[in-house]
Amino acid sequence: MPGLYLAAILISATGIAILDARFRLALWRDAVATLAAVAVGVAFFLSWDAVGIVTGVFVKGDSPLFLGLDLAPHLPLEEVFFLTFLSYLSLVVWSAAMRLLDRPEARGPQVRQGRQGRQGRQGRQGRQGGAKTP
Repeated sequence: MPGLYLAAILISATGIAILDARFRLALWRDAVATLAAVAVGVAFFLSWDAVGIVTGVFVKGDSPLFLGLDLAPHLPLEEVFFLTFLSYLSLVVWSAAMRLLDRPEARGPQVRQGRQGRQGRQGRQGRQGGAKTP
């Protein structure tokens, strides 16, 4: 079924874009930076593909799932969509991971206690007659 691979990539990208929009992780948080990063990623991977094609490492296999349109020898149209999806997915996953790691409960007990900080300890000292606690 020609086009099924491209359809799978587009459906997957739509799901990631919905998550991105919901949680404002990449494109909906900073569109210019996200588009620039995706463009750099796609350019890098296309260069990588070009080197692989020229050296004979990368060869396009035959699949009934491809549309059959090649941008260059051994470079199917779907490859550009896949590399765009891969770059965008990487940004969304990175942003989500950074957001999760930045949450107080992900920092551990020392950091959470440190956030309470000196004000909390001073409050206890005042109630205990000024005795210092470590």
